[in-house]
Amino acid sequence: MFVEVEAWCFRVLGHGTLTSLRAEAGGQMSHQFRYDSDEQGTVAVKVRSDSADRISRCLQIQRIAADAGFPCARPLTRADLLEPGVVVSAETWLAGGEMRSGGEVSFAARSAKLLAGLMEILESQSPTGLGAPPPWMHWNPPTGGLWPTNPVVDAMNQDLVPGHVHDIARSVSRRLAQGVLPLVVGHGDWESQNLRWQGDLPWAVHDWDSLVALPEAAIVGAASGAFASTATPTLSTIESSGNFIDAYQQARDRRFTDEEQEVAWAASLWPALHNARGESLFQSPPVALDALTCQAPERLQRAGVP
Repeated sequence: MFVEVEAWCFRVLGHGTLTSLRAEAGGQMSHQFRYDSDEQGTVAVKVRSDSADRISRCLQIQRIAADAGFPCARPLTRADLLEPGVVVSAETWLAGGEMRSGGEVSFAARSAKLLAGLMEILESQSPTGLGAPPPWMHWNPPTGGLWPTNPVVDAMNQDLVPGHVHDIARSVSRRLAQGVLPLVVGHGDWESQNLRWQGDLPWAVHDWDSLVALPEAAIVGAASGAFASTATPTLSTIESSGNFIDAYQQARDRRFTDEEQEVAWAASLWPALHNARGESLFQSPPVALDALTCQAPERLQRAGVP
């Protein structure tokens, strides 16, 4: 693939030098490259298995955010097909900044306010064109199954997943299926590993391929559970999630309705459910699983699940 990416860079960005990078802060399904262009300077190049139409919509929204002054790279090219089902694009090089960890009140508030700023920028954007959410946000797949289809994962021994993980997932899925809240555009992978800071100021938000069309409260809720995750995904403490949700509402200058509060708390569980299932199937340390097992009863109660 390196040769094909290099040829695309020559054609679209002019002559330069291509370097393959370790996948970091760019989406778990993307391959990152650095391209030192003789004409445009240093550029970030992303290659991923996806639809060109969906990525084009993501790039359009990312460009709107960047043009509004939000801290993110600005797309430089359209989404091109490198080969069937493989999409390539380039954006400004925005390296540096620090990744924060921990779920303390001050960080929860900063992260929530940053998300609130993005949601305000994007509130006029149509949710069409973004397709299905990524699996860690896909609690009601169209197949009618509990989990979104993944041939590799589905072929594994599902008996490795503890029964209570499936039970919690069913409860969350049912609760979120009851909602009639409008869809909006938001970031669907709001984890510390995708955010960079300089001191207390935001420097860069990465992984714009994970934009979603979901209810605002669901986007905020999922972020409240995942915002402290770094290289190893986990579930924030209940206190930290509550601080995140409260700070978001304060930043948007409106209170969630009772329905939105319940949707937020239900959605706070799904990324951890996705990760707990993965830990069980791949027999990884049960970081998300242990946190989920401990916190699920309280979170389900706050979600209005009996």
